[in-house]
Amino acid sequence: MAAFLRPLPARLALGHRLLGGPGVGLQGRLVRLHLLVLCAMTALLVLVQTVQAYGQARQRLGERALTTSRLVSQLPLVYRGAESGGPNPVLNTLVNGLLDESGADFIVVGNRLGLRLSHPLPERLGQPMEGGDNAQPLSGQEVVSVARGSLGLSVRGKVPVWAGGQPGTRVVGVVSTGYLMPQAWNLVGSALLSLAPWFLLALALGTAGASWAARRLRAEILNLEPEQIAALVRQQRAVLAALREGVIAVSAPGVVTLISDRAAEMLGSRQTPALLAGVWPELALLPGQGRQQNLEVDLRGQPVLVNIEPLEGGGFVAGFRDRAEALALAEELTHARGFVDVLRAQTHEYQNRLHVLSGLLQLGRSEEALGVLNAEIHSDAQFRQLLRDVQVPRLVALLAGKRERAQELGIEFQVAEGSSLSPVWERHADTLVTAVGNLTENAFEALGGQPGQVTVLIGEDPEGMQVEVEDSGPGVRPEVAARLFTRGASSKGEGRGYGLAGVMARIQVLGGDVRHTRRGGLTVFQVSLPVPGRAVSGRGAA
Repeated sequence: MAAFLRPLPARLALGHRLLGGPGVGLQGRLVRLHLLVLCAMTALLVLVQTVQAYGQARQRLGERALTTSRLVSQLPLVYRGAESGGPNPVLNTLVNGLLDESGADFIVVGNRLGLRLSHPLPERLGQPMEGGDNAQPLSGQEVVSVARGSLGLSVRGKVPVWAGGQPGTRVVGVVSTGYLMPQAWNLVGSALLSLAPWFLLALALGTAGASWAARRLRAEILNLEPEQIAALVRQQRAVLAALREGVIAVSAPGVVTLISDRAAEMLGSRQTPALLAGVWPELALLPGQGRQQNLEVDLRGQPVLVNIEPLEGGGFVAGFRDRAEALALAEELTHARGFVDVLRAQTHEYQNRLHVLSGLLQLGRSEEALGVLNAEIHSDAQFRQLLRDVQVPRLVALLAGKRERAQELGIEFQVAEGSSLSPVWERHADTLVTAVGNLTENAFEALGGQPGQVTVLIGEDPEGMQVEVEDSGPGVRPEVAARLFTRGASSKGEGRGYGLAGVMARIQVLGGDVRHTRRGGLTVFQVSLPVPGRAVSGRGAA
């Protein structure tokens, strides 16, 4: 619980403030994100444009300052005053009068020693010029510089004053025309202001484009919000982890895009995306991937049952499980149903007998009631005598139940005399119960509700054990006999034909076999198993 109470990391908290929390829809978040990006790009562009405009403003002001200084240096009063080298009020008045016409913030004339001969502030006449950029003009060169003088930081254009106003003679002074930096920034502001409509247009178009893109995106993702998609993904992972079936999703080009944990175990690969032909070649070779149920496909040499569900737009999802597991489950259900039938039959038979005894006693015919009891006891004792040498209790219990079931159906059920089975076969009791239960139930159904006979023979020898189940029914139809032990082979309708396939699978696992034949007008199913110890060693040697 403490982990949920911790504050969000700074980056996540900032993201929630900027983009909005889960309550804000996908469209709103995308628009906000797009606006943030546009604003950041606009700010960057404004910064770049400001730097460029500032450089251009400096260049333009520098050229204007240089032009003004050249013109001032050619005035006779200026170069004569510079030659005299002393303050001249007339010169100062003349030069300051040019400020309005030039638009400059100051025009300063200095002598050869760098002392001011004119200045906008009269009290500073005769003082040294500031900025440290007089060396080049006093050496005969023109220069544009940015320096801080007595009036502040400015862009200045400085030219030398030549003796007699003749360039190339002797330098007698310097003229400095300057524009203070606020003028440069005013130019930058004007340039940016002219671009403002374009920035606003870009923001408006970006917002409209973001809204359109958000609507299209939501339509593509079924109008789900990111939190809903994340919840669905978590649920999907939990469902896949809970399934005991393997599940894979395959896109239209035949690429596996999803593999559940169980599927990864069975396929031996978890890598996605991967070509289906490389992961499961047998499934990739199927002619079509329409909806199919309980399709038998080999997987790494083992048969599995596959259910295929096509996806809208192409591709499919396949769920699969080991056929042996499915058959084992079907057998367990068959056992349960068989035991229920046996119990029901026993209950029905005993109720009938009790009703007969009760009626005889009520009529005062106690001798007849005693005879019925003695006959029933004799019959049970005789049946138990036949099973005395079958030392697998569960098999004996099954046969006793089948006897009751046969009596209910009006069928004569017998266990052949001399049937025997040693306790060593107890380890295969489940398989024997499955085999004998299925075969006897099939024999009952083969009689089709008509009187008949079913006989079970159980025996063993040094090679193993054998079970035969005979019935006096009409036998297996020829069109079914050829594929009798194939899953789904049956003449009894849809959803049948799994019992014999399950019996064959379990018997073959133990190294045995199941055969079918007709003998003397009887249908005979034979089950044989090798000795348990020998079967285990034989599989190990293989």
